Amino acid sequence: MFRFSTIKDYHNALQNGQTTCVEAVRYYVASIATNKHLNAYLEVFTEEAIAMAESLDAKRQSGAPLGKLHGVVVGIKDVICYKGHKVSAGSKILENFQSIYHATVVEKLLQEEAIIIGRQNCDEFAMGSSNENSAYGAVKNAIDNSRVPGGSSGGSAVSVQAGLSMISLGSDTGGSVRQPADFCGVVGLKPSYGRISRYGLIAYASSFDQIGIFALTVEDAALVLEVIAGADDYDSTVSVTPVPDYSKSILPSQKKYRIAYFKQALEHAGLDSEIKNSILALIQTLQLQGHTVEPIEFDLLDQIVPTYYVLTTAEASSNLSRFDGVRYGYRAPIENADLNELYKASRTAGFGKEVQRRILLGTFVLSAGYFDAYFTKAQQVRRILLNKSTEVFKQYDAIISPTVPFTAFKIGEKSSDQVAMFLADIYTVFANLVGIPGISIPLFQHTNGLPFGLQIMTNQFAETTLLQLSYQLMQSKAINP
Repeated sequence: MFRFSTIKDYHNALQNGQTTCVEAVRYYVASIATNKHLNAYLEVFTEEAIAMAESLDAKRQSGAPLGKLHGVVVGIKDVICYKGHKVSAGSKILENFQSIYHATVVEKLLQEEAIIIGRQNCDEFAMGSSNENSAYGAVKNAIDNSRVPGGSSGGSAVSVQAGLSMISLGSDTGGSVRQPADFCGVVGLKPSYGRISRYGLIAYASSFDQIGIFALTVEDAALVLEVIAGADDYDSTVSVTPVPDYSKSILPSQKKYRIAYFKQALEHAGLDSEIKNSILALIQTLQLQGHTVEPIEFDLLDQIVPTYYVLTTAEASSNLSRFDGVRYGYRAPIENADLNELYKASRTAGFGKEVQRRILLGTFVLSAGYFDAYFTKAQQVRRILLNKSTEVFKQYDAIISPTVPFTAFKIGEKSSDQVAMFLADIYTVFANLVGIPGISIPLFQHTNGLPFGLQIMTNQFAETTLLQLSYQLMQSKAINP
């Protein structure tokens, strides 16, 4: 029976004739069908994926050079464009929209011979922390189907968690890769802003959005990052900084790091005591191993979530204004209506309540009477946070923190309390506000039986350090579980 552990082992098995790409694809198609109740996939590209697998098997047998992701089965979040395939952003307003071009990340995956197995469920327009906001139903956590998988990339996280793909691509605007990775017990990597092209990613908040990676191991995440990162003429915000060989930098190491943690983050009243104690115990272990781990003051912790929501909703209000039911998307079935009535009816029926709420909030903070009081002030806080980040990384290699203040909660538990839902992002939004990379690695298990992770952040474009430290900690866990 087919089994997957790492891309390296899978490639070795392919080369040794122990398995084939077709066998791998058929395994994942069957697994997705068996786990349909998880609602992780909106669409599975069965025939296309099998045809691609057959082609790759033939190529391998011919002795031709193989791509870095040869035969790797990948799922993509339903906000990433794949030419000739539907992309709905988890929304009714784009229910039947079909992409007319590839996202740059999709182009790069295909160039390196990955097989895209399907599109994955997500919170509508990537707005949510639980994957309960999709127009196509909530995604369920594979560990406990009564619990959320996290959001907004919940389908992508569950796909890796439940063995429904080898790798998944999601998007992270304020923690939407790292938070579900934490809840699902997998690796979730958000690179620096601009490290990966956003061309072909349906926008939520353009100065925050970044495509991210779900994997079972840090090594696999590093390899995928190596493939999909880099300059792109179609995205003016992407960095031209050369892409290192991330996968080759992931080696066993005894390097000692200088690590900071925000004192207020571990003292926050909303943090689960067991998560707090586990991270404090890890800090002591790291210190005993020779790492420098020190607390630093961070008195803006309670300001980062309001700052994030002011700025992201303002950008969402602008980005989502194009979805009006006229040029494409859902159009309300009304006749003899003027244009404003048509817009109102189409957007009311096409957008879910959470998206409507954020559009309204964003429109409010951009309005003439409140722009300076909210939007301008939030931009000033963002600059202060960036300066704080710059100062920290002059002295330290990394910052560690909890990823989320609690483990996966019950479906429906926080739906009526938006403040409690927003606080799920309290530790993750910092990285998006200042554009630095962050990762959640699955180091811990709560006494309630659920996993939770450690978040690590490094300086802008210091993904090599991030991956090396993450790998070292994961290796330590494997040795001393």
